[in-house]
Amino acid sequence: MAAELTQRDLRAKSGQIMDAVEHGKSFIVTRNGTPIGELIPLRRHRVVTREQFAGMSASAPVIDAARFRADADSAMDGGLRDPYEA
Repeated sequence: MAAELTQRDLRAKSGQIMDAVEHGKSFIVTRNGTPIGELIPLRRHRVVTREQFAGMSASAPVIDAARFRADADSAMDGGLRDPYEA
């Protein structure tokens, strides 16, 4: 869960806060007690393990391949066209 941070604290302690974000900490920025934004670290090299992927996929819906193909074909109005063709 991200820590709350007032707009005033963000202004006064921006260097320390940016260091914390750089090291993985997230913040919810508030103004007058109302959340207005979020500071989160960039995930440049995120790796998902096989076990994590399997866990995330466990609750994914099953795709009916034939129905998916029929939906895709109907969305394309029966065929593909070259967008650069006159």
